[in-house]
Amino acid sequence: MDIATSPLVARIDSRLDRLDLTAEAAFTQAGLAPDLLEKLRQGKAPVPRGPRLQRLAEALGTSVAYLVGLDPDAVPPAELLQDDQASLGLLAGDEEALLRAYRRLDPAERAALQLVVQKMAGPVPEDPPPAGRRAAR
Repeated sequence: MDIATSPLVARIDSRLDRLDLTAEAAFTQAGLAPDLLEKLRQGKAPVPRGPRLQRLAEALGTSVAYLVGLDPDAVPPAELLQDDQASLGLLAGDEEALLRAYRRLDPAERAALQLVVQKMAGPVPEDPPPAGRRAAR
């Protein structure tokens, strides 16, 4: 699958504007050449793939699916994810940000956070009783 460069560049620009980041800062944070966006605009560089694309999505606070123009619920084509596919989850940008932050916590902080989130989410809804049966009174 070839990724159309123009829409990708537009989505990158959109994220940079929204986050008030410079391209150089975002690309450097992703471990990519600071001038890569300009090279993409000029057609002088290939679109990042695999872990490089994942790092760019993380630096831009979004998902790989968004950057390449896929439905967030769609599985990207295998050729796009040539490297470790498991590391390229298709979570929404906010979910990815939460997961990255969670992974930076130590085990005690993770346990505390889990309790807070479970309290905020409320009780797990119970399954309705099977048809033809009444709930116990």
